Amino acid sequence: MKKNRISKNWINKQKKDIYVRQSKIDGFRARSAYKLIEIDEKFKVFKDGVSVIDIGAAPGSWSQYASKVVKNGNIISIDLKRMEEIKNTIQIEGDFTEPGIQEKIKKNLNNPVDIVMSDMAINTTGIKDIDAIQTGELCKEAIVFAKDVMSEKGIFIAKIFMGRSFNEIVALGKKIFKEVRVFKPKSSRKDSKESFIICKNLR
Repeated sequence: MKKNRISKNWINKQKKDIYVRQSKIDGFRARSAYKLIEIDEKFKVFKDGVSVIDIGAAPGSWSQYASKVVKNGNIISIDLKRMEEIKNTIQIEGDFTEPGIQEKIKKNLNNPVDIVMSDMAINTTGIKDIDAIQTGELCKEAIVFAKDVMSEKGIFIAKIFMGRSFNEIVALGKKIFKEVRVFKPKSSRKDSKESFIICKNLR
């Protein structure tokens, strides 16, 4: 009964959500595209010809946006789930945290990468502290991976949740990058504890 009530609440929320409606008009697979668009507008992330790795890409809205604005660059999209094809992307299906998948990503790189972005999050348990910690671990792994593959002036973007691991992630970002900012887009739902960390220029 409770599960049905939650499902109905979610459906009603989706129907009222302006970003859900706009994503259908603009052809994006999910409302999350607008979070990346806001990040790009504020921090000037993308330009034509850059190389991008999109971690936790499914259903693909971030890669869709990157494909539109990068045009002549290279985009590698990784997720556990198989995605429909996206123009100008190489898709890798698998668990990013497995060393074999990270090696597979590296084999597709000819040069250091300009942008690594991650919208990874665990399947939520409903216990916010645990969800924040586990998603935080994914973010930390993505930062360490970015350090290995990124150009000196590279940019790292990732979802983080307010919680116990928040300060650890920011500290790790500052250890690896010269510039670290935390930003909550308007398109993030008000009741969500998510923000995004934007890191620039490797130390």
